[in-house]
Amino acid sequence: MTVAPASTALRVRTRPLRLDGRLLDVLPADAGALSWVRDGEGVVGWGEVARFTASGPERFAEADRWWRRVVDRLDAGAGYDDVRLPGTGALAFASFTFADGCPGSVLVVPQVIVGRRGHRAWITEITPADAPETPGRLPVPSPVRPSGRLRYADGQVSAHRYRAAVAAAVGRMRDGELEKVVLAHDLLAVADRPLDPRFLLRGLARRYPTCWSYAVDGLVGATPELLLRLRGRTVESRVLAGTMWPGSGPDGDTAGALIGSSKDRREHAYAVDSLAASLRPLVAELHVPDAPSVLTLPNVSHLSSDVHARLDPARPASLLTLIGAVHPTAAVGGTPTPDATALISEIEGLDRGRYAGPVGWVDAEGAGEMGIALRCAELQGRTARLFAGCGIVADSEPDGEVREAAAKMRAVRESLEG
Repeated sequence: MTVAPASTALRVRTRPLRLDGRLLDVLPADAGALSWVRDGEGVVGWGEVARFTASGPERFAEADRWWRRVVDRLDAGAGYDDVRLPGTGALAFASFTFADGCPGSVLVVPQVIVGRRGHRAWITEITPADAPETPGRLPVPSPVRPSGRLRYADGQVSAHRYRAAVAAAVGRMRDGELEKVVLAHDLLAVADRPLDPRFLLRGLARRYPTCWSYAVDGLVGATPELLLRLRGRTVESRVLAGTMWPGSGPDGDTAGALIGSSKDRREHAYAVDSLAASLRPLVAELHVPDAPSVLTLPNVSHLSSDVHARLDPARPASLLTLIGAVHPTAAVGGTPTPDATALISEIEGLDRGRYAGPVGWVDAEGAGEMGIALRCAELQGRTARLFAGCGIVADSEPDGEVREAAAKMRAVRESLEG
């Protein structure tokens, strides 16, 4: 289903802004918090002037066409952008479902966007073209509501059921059916009062400043994994696969143990090869590192590879069309990906919704940034639904994968609890 923009043309205007505090602190309450922030930089937004929703395998292409129509109707005359940095001008915040058949993929065009890069900040307002010009001032946000007391309960897939699914997947891989599958499970946190997404966002940004803290339509998280960034002709991706938690390995040398783990190196190679194979037909140049590095976070460490590419000038592409080509990668699906996603549907038992789907923003030129929706919760009233998943290969050990998923859930649990 598509909800069209307003019948009148929309005006967009970006102005410099003096912003002394933190970017996330400007979000007002109950206005649909939107966020893509890392190390204090990025963009946040609120309000809504247009929305797109869809499902199905063509959802990325449909979203791209819809966004182009919105952009074509914008009144962006001379002087509409006084800043001209990545993230200025009109933006749509985006969050897509993991599975083709699942409803809920969404693009939201906010009324107000506030951004920061380095020492420069700005405010973008998107309003009906016939509305009076506004001065570009920030509202005074109301206090952030802490979560209060939380009660935890099993979600659709308990830890016990998750362990059984991992064991079943290991058996199928040992029989040679596939090489890797990513399985996930969920957990419910129920509060005594409606949850404030700003509280979870701030907690995640404080604990995980090098991750991208995101919020789109009730999905709130902090992902360490950049699926794709497009600026001009340059395409970038950060692939994460292969995980250990603090204290793993001899003498607590987690990084050394991770680099030396054949299981994790193999899992990582599947993910990198998957992304490279999807991108290669769409780009003129592709650079993949010879070996991964280690990304260390407070709760886990990951094998990490930064992939770079250049678009072919003869075959221009938007971020949304590129995302449609690469999702899902082996990092969140498995290898071979069609076999892995079929096995996920068969044995996981979880409606992932937008967990492990692309999340981020796209600008009027079709560029932008999108990560993979990991370390997240879907907020609805008093309930937060937390997700975590692990890459499973033939020598995975079910109890170890349950512990790894619990370590990944720590990010959201601790941030929800304050």
